[in-house]
This record gives sequence, C-alpha cells and structure tokens, in this order.
Amino acid sequence: MAASNSVRVAAAQMTSFDDIDANFSTCSRLVKEAVSAGAKMLCFPENFSYVGGLSGDSLLIAEPLDGPIMQKYCSLAREYGIWLSLGGFPEKGHDDAHLRNTHVVIDDAGNIRSTYSLMWMFLEEQYTKKAALQNQVILVPAAFTRVTGQAHWEILLRARAIETQCYIVASSQAGKHNEIRESYGETLIIDPWGTVVGRLPDRLSTGITIADIDFSLIDSVRAKMPIAKHRKPFDFWRPASE
Repeated sequence: MAASNSVRVAAAQMTSFDDIDANFSTCSRLVKEAVSAGAKMLCFPENFSYVGGLSGDSLLIAEPLDGPIMQKYCSLAREYGIWLSLGGFPEKGHDDAHLRNTHVVIDDAGNIRSTYSLMWMFLEEQYTKKAALQNQVILVPAAFTRVTGQAHWEILLRARAIETQCYIVASSQAGKHNEIRESYGETLIIDPWGTVVGRLPDRLSTGITIADIDFSLIDSVRAKMPIAKHRKPFDFWRPASE
C-alpha cells in the first residue's frame, strides 16, 4: 500500500488494432489489474482505442468526446473508481477531413476533467515550461516506432525527468499492429532523479507496471538542486551588444 505522502499509479502497455471492441476489452482487463494492485490512476498509451491499417482510417472512426467510444471509457472509470489517462484519442475535428489527437483525463467518477491536443515529444521547451509551473508528474502517452524507440525512448524520458524534477509516466504501444505499423514498447515510470522505478518484464508484452509517486522525494530533489530558481529567461543568453 502506498504511504500517506504518495499515490500509486499504473502505466499500461498494449498492442492496439483496428478493432475498437477488442481494444476496449484489453483496456478493461488492464483496469481490473490496476485496481487490484491499489492504483488510483491508470495511464494508457497513445491510440489506446484504435490503430488503423491504412492512412486515413482514424478519420473514419473519429468521434466527439461525448460519443459512444469515450463514454464507454468514462463508464469504465466510474465502475472501477479509478482515474484514467487516455492518450491520444481520435477526436472528430471541425469537419470529416480533420481530427485531433486528444489526450483525455477522466476522474474516478467518470467525468472528463482535462483534454490536451498532443504535441511531438521532442519539443523539450514544453517540458521545461511545465516544470516551471511546478508540476509533479508528467504523462507521456506514446506509440514510438521500433527504430526511434530503440535509439531514443528511454534516454529522452530519463533526461526529461532529471531536468524537470518530475515523475515521468510513459505508457507505450508495443509490437505489430498490422503489416505496416510496429511500435517499440518499453513502458516506463521514472522518478525525478532519473531512476526507472517501473518497467514491464519485457518491452512487448501487454500489461501494467506499478509505482508509488513519492511527493517527499520530489521535494527532496528540488530542495537539493533548485533548478527552477536558477532558470533564466531565454534572452539571458543574448550577446550584450543586442
């Protein structure tokens, strides 16, 4: 059981397909596992609800957030009393030719509490801005390709944890979705010192990893290395002549 100054979270790893019902069944099973392990929040990877076989397939199944797909996940969160991080969902855009890749956070009563249109994770400036606001946990739902994942995934995540002094909860798609698409996997939870504190036994299996977010550790790391206080505006580095 998590200590009073901590909260238990779970990160899911899965292989989504072009079958909305099958993916929901997998997510339901992982929710049950997370609840049994005492997690208060379960974080799913990008494309948790659907991965199409052809370019443009996601447009065909895109729905508004009050549509039947997302409402099933709201009901799932309410039934099991757990917060869900769902990123990213193919949210219907302003017409049939557009959609948003939307990260949705649902509370344990089944209410949508937050949405965010996903950005490319290499935008490191976005992470430092979040840290400046004194966030404690950063969620990274992903579907990295096998090649880029092998080269960059873990090292980028650990660097982000160290420089932001936040926990990183990085949920990833894993394995072959179809004949043309494959994801790297390797779902991780990383503490603010850059230590991996949650990892599945292998990078391709479907399952969850559990870790306790220790708020006292966050405070300790930030007290010993007060990065936020030392951060300067971007124009600090301009030559004096400008």
